[in-house]
Amino acid sequence: MIAESLLTERVQQLAQRIFLKLAEAEALAHKVPVDQVQFHEVGAVDSIVDIVGTAIGLAHLEVEKIYCSVVPLGGGFVETAHGRLLVPAPATALLMQGLLVHGNCGDGERVTPTGAAILAALAEPLPCMPVMKLEAIGHGAGSKDFQDCPNILRGFLGDRKSTRLNSSHVSQ
Repeated sequence: MIAESLLTERVQQLAQRIFLKLAEAEALAHKVPVDQVQFHEVGAVDSIVDIVGTAIGLAHLEVEKIYCSVVPLGGGFVETAHGRLLVPAPATALLMQGLLVHGNCGDGERVTPTGAAILAALAEPLPCMPVMKLEAIGHGAGSKDFQDCPNILRGFLGDRKSTRLNSSHVSQ
C-alpha cells in the first residue's frame, strides 16, 4: 500500500523502514518467515496512521536525526489476539533491544509494538538530551491513564549544527 501511494519517496522509505522492523520482530516472536507475518493489532488502522503520520511529520520537518531518551517498559500483562502476554509483549521486547530502557514504573503497556518499531527503526538512544538550539516542542497524550505517571510523548525539535558549543561549554 505504501509503495503504491502518492506519498513522497522519503515518507515511503521511512514508513517502510518502520514496518520492516516491526515485521522482523513479529517474525522472530512467532517463529515464522517475515513474509508470513500477520499484523493483528499492529495492522490496525491506528498503527498505520501512527507510522505513516510519523514519517510524514519527520519528512515535513526535515528531521535528519532522532534521539531517544530512556524508555519505560511497563509490566504486568496485556490482552492480544494471541492471548494474554507479558508486558512488554514479545515483539516489543525484541524491538527495544539496543535502546535504553527502565522498569521504574507500574504495570501496563508503556510502549506499544508500533512505538517500539518507530524507535528501533529511526532513533539513536541517548541517556540525556543532546546539546541543541531548541526550536519547538510537541507533545501528545495517550488514551490510557496510569496511576504512577502521565501517558505523554514529548518531542523536542532542535538544530545541533547551529550550536557552537562543545563539551567544555556545557555544565551539567
